[in-house]
Amino acid sequence: MNEKKDISMETKEEGLQEQILAERFSLCRERISQIGEEELADEAFRDYFVKTAKQIELFVQEYFNVAEGRLKEAGIGELQENNRSLYSDVLPENYGKSYANPAFAAAALGKEFGQVLSFLAAEQRSLIAFAYEQDMESMVIRMELFLEVYHAFVFAEEERKALPEYEEIRDMIYWFASDYSETMLEKSMRSTFDWKEDFALKIIMECDLTDLRYLYRFGEYITENELRMAGYLNALPEEKIALMADTYTEGYRIGFEVTGKDIHKKKSVNIRYFLGFERVVKKAVENFRKMGLESVIYRAPASFLEGRKLNKNGFYGSAANKQFDYDHEYDQALFYDKKYVHHRLENYRNALESVKELAAVHGGPAVIEEFGEIPFEPVSKEENLRLNEEQQKLAVEFQSAAGALMNEYVKGDERSFTIIAFPVPEIGENFETIFDGVLGINTLDYKLYQGIQQKIIDTLDKAEYVHIKGCGANKTDLRVALHKLENPAEETNFENCVADVNIPVGEVFTSPVLKGTDGRLHVTRVYLNGLKYLNLEIEFKDGMIADYSCTNFETPEENKKFIRENVLHHHDTLPIGEFAVGTNTTAYVFAQKYDIGDKLPILIAEKMGPHFAVGDTCYSHEEDLVTCNPDGKRLIAKDNEVSAGRRENMAAVYFNCHTDITIPYDELGELTAVDGGGREYQIIRNGRFVLEGCEELNRAFEEE
Repeated sequence: MNEKKDISMETKEEGLQEQILAERFSLCRERISQIGEEELADEAFRDYFVKTAKQIELFVQEYFNVAEGRLKEAGIGELQENNRSLYSDVLPENYGKSYANPAFAAAALGKEFGQVLSFLAAEQRSLIAFAYEQDMESMVIRMELFLEVYHAFVFAEEERKALPEYEEIRDMIYWFASDYSETMLEKSMRSTFDWKEDFALKIIMECDLTDLRYLYRFGEYITENELRMAGYLNALPEEKIALMADTYTEGYRIGFEVTGKDIHKKKSVNIRYFLGFERVVKKAVENFRKMGLESVIYRAPASFLEGRKLNKNGFYGSAANKQFDYDHEYDQALFYDKKYVHHRLENYRNALESVKELAAVHGGPAVIEEFGEIPFEPVSKEENLRLNEEQQKLAVEFQSAAGALMNEYVKGDERSFTIIAFPVPEIGENFETIFDGVLGINTLDYKLYQGIQQKIIDTLDKAEYVHIKGCGANKTDLRVALHKLENPAEETNFENCVADVNIPVGEVFTSPVLKGTDGRLHVTRVYLNGLKYLNLEIEFKDGMIADYSCTNFETPEENKKFIRENVLHHHDTLPIGEFAVGTNTTAYVFAQKYDIGDKLPILIAEKMGPHFAVGDTCYSHEEDLVTCNPDGKRLIAKDNEVSAGRRENMAAVYFNCHTDITIPYDELGELTAVDGGGREYQIIRNGRFVLEGCEELNRAFEEE
C-alpha cells in the first residue's frame, strides 16, 4: 500500500513540476513577444534585442508546430521553406549582418558587449534542436537567460541612463553555465547511453523512408546533400544496402573478436552518422539487434555550452555555415575558470554515476563518416573568443580528468568501435560513380592485404628505426624509433590491420619509441577533422612535438594558434602516438582519378601512404590486453615512454586526442627500415612498393 502511495506522490510531483515548467515557458514567450514594442535609448542594442527576440519567437513557434503535428501534414516545398527560415540568419549570404557573427556584433555593439551578446544569440540557436525534441526545460532556461540580460539593459537605462557593466552581463553567463551544468550533463549522459532516448531511432525505424519529408523531422539543416543521398540510397537494390550495413556492423563485431573482448557483455552501441543515410542505418540497427545490441542515436550537440563543435559527433545534417561554428568554438572563454572546471568535473562524475548501469553495458561507437564537401578554410577573426593560456591549461586538465572518468565507467579494455566513410553528393557530378567506387574500396578482399602486409611487418620487425623522406615539394625527413623485440619468433612491433574497426583495409601500425624519434614531418596539404591545412610542418625531438607551422594565414602567430587549437588541442606538446604504413594503393589511384584526394577523410587517406598520429597511441586504455596478429605473434608495441606512466598518474599520460597525418605516395621519396647494424631494407621508393612480395600493391598504379 505504501509503495502505491509513494508512486502516486511521485507522479503528482512530476505533474506539478511539468505544470510549473509550462508556466515558465508561457511567461517567457509572452515577455519576449513584447520586446519589439519597447524602447531602449541606444538604438544599436535595441536592434540586437528586437532581432534576437524575433528569432526566439520563431523557434518557440516551431516547438508548437512539432507538438501539434503540423509538420507531418506539410508538403515538401513548405518544409524546405520552413527549414531554411530557421537557419536563415546564419547562412553565408546573411551572416555578415547577423548578431551571431562576432565580427558584426563587435562592430555594432563594441568588442566586449559584442562578444558576449554574440554568444547569447548563437546559444539561442540551440532552441531549434530542443524544439524538435520537445525539450521544454532546455528551451526555458535559455529564454530566461536572454530575458535576464535584456532586463539588465532596461534597468541600467532606467536607473542610470547608461549601459550595464560588462562584468554584470558576463557574470550572468557564468552563473547560467555553472548552475545548469549538472542538468545539462545528466541529459547528455542519458542520451549517450540510454537506448530508450529514441527520438532519432523512431524516425529511422517508423517513417516511410521513400517519402523524403521524413528528413525534416530531425530539426537539422537539410540541403541537397541529404535529399540526394536519401534518394540515391532509396534507388539501390536491397542487397547493396545489406552489403553496406553488413560491412559496417561486422567490422564492429570483429573489432571485439580480434581484441579478445566479449561483445555479449554489451547491450548497446552508439550509431553516429550524417542524415540521408537512414536506409543503411535502419538495416544496421536490425543487424545490431541480432547481436543483442540496442542502438543509441543522439544528436551532435546543438548548444555551444554543451560541446557544439565544427567537427560533429552524433547524428547531424549539413552545417548552415561552418564559419559560424568555427567562430563560436571557444565561447566558453567567457566563463572558463578553475572554479567552473572543478564544479563541472564534479557534475560530470555525478552524471556518469546516474547512468552507471547503462554505461557498463555500452559497447562503444559505430561511426559512418561523410566526405566530399568543399574543404573548409576558416577566416580568423580577432573578435572571436579564444581561450587564454590559463584557460587552455584548464581545458587540458578537464579533458584529461573527464577522459579518465569516462574510462572508469565505460572501460577501455571492454569496449570497441568501428568507422566507415562514404561520399556525399556535393563531391561533384561523378557522385554515383564515386560512391560505387568507395563501396568497392570498403569491401576489398582483406585476406589478400593481410598476406602482403605480413611481408612488410616481417621486414619492419628487423629494424631499429625507420627513415622516411619526402620528395619534390615535400620536406619530410624523419627517423622513427621502434621497440626492441626480445623474442622475434613470438613478438612483433606492428599490427596487421585489415577491415574491422577502421574500414577500409590497408595499414600496418605501431606505437613508436619516443627517444630517437626525430626530424620533420611535412605535407603540402591535408584535411584533418573538417579543416584544411596548407604546408603543415611538425618538428619532433625525442618523439615530442618541438615546433609546428602551416601557411593557412598571413602571420606565423595565426598559423601556430590554428594548429595549437585544432591539432595539439591546447597542449604545449604531444607525443607521436602512431606510425603506420598505408597499403591501399587502390584507394589512392581512385582518389587521383577523380581528383578527390583533398576531400577524403583521414580514415581512407591514412591507408594511402605512411601516416603519423600525434596524441595518444592506438591502444589508449587497453595497453595490457594481449593482441596477436593472424600469424600468432604477440604485439608488444602498445606503450611509449609517456603512456607507460599510466599506473602512477592516468590523467597526466592520456591526451584524449589522436590526429593522423598522411604523406601521400606522390610526395614520398623513400620509406626504409634500418636494422641495428645499419643495413637498409627499402619498402617504398619514389611512391612505389619495392619490397619483394608487394608487387600486387603496384598493380593499381599500372591501371591508372
